[in-house]
Amino acid sequence: MGSTGTVLRELRGAQKTAKGVSLYSRYVNRPAGRVFAAGAYRIGLTPNQVTLISAAFTFTAIASVALVRPSWGLAVAVYAGLVIGFAFDSADGQLARLTGRGGPDGEWLDHVVDCAKMILVHTAVLISFQRFFDLPAEGWLLLPLGFLFTAVLTFCAGLLREQLGKAAALPTAGSGAAAPVSRVRAVALLPADYGVFCLVFLLLGDRTAFRIGYAVLAVVHALFLVAFLAKWFRELTALRTAD
Repeated sequence: MGSTGTVLRELRGAQKTAKGVSLYSRYVNRPAGRVFAAGAYRIGLTPNQVTLISAAFTFTAIASVALVRPSWGLAVAVYAGLVIGFAFDSADGQLARLTGRGGPDGEWLDHVVDCAKMILVHTAVLISFQRFFDLPAEGWLLLPLGFLFTAVLTFCAGLLREQLGKAAALPTAGSGAAAPVSRVRAVALLPADYGVFCLVFLLLGDRTAFRIGYAVLAVVHALFLVAFLAKWFRELTALRTAD
């Protein structure tokens, strides 16, 4: 087993393409995941075990949102848990590519955890709104439900696009490593990045600020969903017409 520095260098060569990836994922989450993957490799963890560590950090943070009264201390703890969980979510794939120990079971587990994460985080916000927030109107309780709908539909539609694209040899966001990487696109994708979404939980110490910040992100994600759906539909339509 090589040194940590050697493992890190090997991990840099086992990265996915940066095409279609936001600046946060490229310069923050993936490098952090690379460090966690190197540590996991050194102590002999499997990619699936790293996925479960990611789930433990993420779900503990999410449960805290639902169960603990908002405060600045909670804000920092929740943000840290979500961000560390997200970095481990990157680490499991990097470790799998490094060791060649990835497989359908690991990909399935990773997607199950991702799906559970996006459902539970907005459910936790809904519970927190109901338990701890002095909402100006009950209609605010619909906001987490709308955000949940947007997140799940984006996840499912994107996954279907990826699978249908693979079946029909369409290029996917993770393919074409030689294709140029657009810095403008990487910046434009920042608002839709999960790591950027996690930042809103730093506002939990001020319930009004959190509620407004969460609402703004919900609108932004809804707009991205419309854009993504139109893009994916055009791509699949072009495939059908080409046949």
